[in-house]
Amino acid sequence: MRCSGVPLAALVVGLLLAGCGETVVDSAKTEEQLQASLSKSLGEKVSSVECPSGQKVEAGATFTCSVKLKGGKTDTVTLKIRDKEADLSVIKLTEGGAGSNE
Repeated sequence: MRCSGVPLAALVVGLLLAGCGETVVDSAKTEEQLQASLSKSLGEKVSSVECPSGQKVEAGATFTCSVKLKGGKTDTVTLKIRDKEADLSVIKLTEGGAGSNE
């Protein structure tokens, strides 16, 4: 695990109501907030973040996003949904890998 000493703040992300009344994480907001937060906490430019769309809001669930750094290296960040309001916490940042649902 990388950045064990780096404070990775909790993210507060708005919800997006999908078609059939399901509540899902707003992936665009999550990506924007992660990009800003990780650039600051890592002290390294994050060029892009890709998170899965359609992630259902279920307290305790985790999912991963792919983080591309300025130099072209790709890391993976694991997020945990803390509550039904889709408050998110970064629980792990791993070198290499690609984003996916867990």
